[in-house]
Amino acid sequence: MIELDIMIEEGDWERIPDVEALARKAAQAALAVTYEAEEEFEASVMLTDDAQIQELNHTWRGKDKPTNVLSFPAPEQPGATGPRHLGDIALAYGTLVRESEEESKELAHHFAHLIVHGVLHLLGYDHETEAEAEIMEALEVKALASLGIADPYRDMAA
Repeated sequence: MIELDIMIEEGDWERIPDVEALARKAAQAALAVTYEAEEEFEASVMLTDDAQIQELNHTWRGKDKPTNVLSFPAPEQPGATGPRHLGDIALAYGTLVRESEEESKELAHHFAHLIVHGVLHLLGYDHETEAEAEIMEALEVKALASLGIADPYRDMAA
């Protein structure tokens, strides 16, 4: 199980019905495709705007531009009790809306995809190489399918 601490900082997030419940379902779906154990996890999610994401992206990644989602994995704390804190995720509202419009995706579905993507990063998955990307994308597709959301990569094949 994963518990989320969700903070809505900036952006018109109420355009996504039950945004906090959807974030929790998407995070749980990501966890379900990666872990069979009964381990308990927690993570923080910040829903904000492009300006704040751009600042975070510049500070932590050296990229002075907004992005859709950022993940900040927390190191494992040996001997810690209670749920394992996975880290923090930040999503940019403007980028989310722009991408969903450009890619003709339902806003809530794209949001769920980015939550799944962010949680997978917190769990140690990445997409720096083709092999890593294939693994991560397959997990995303499986998690989203469990939520009734179509494969977000299906129309992206070149």
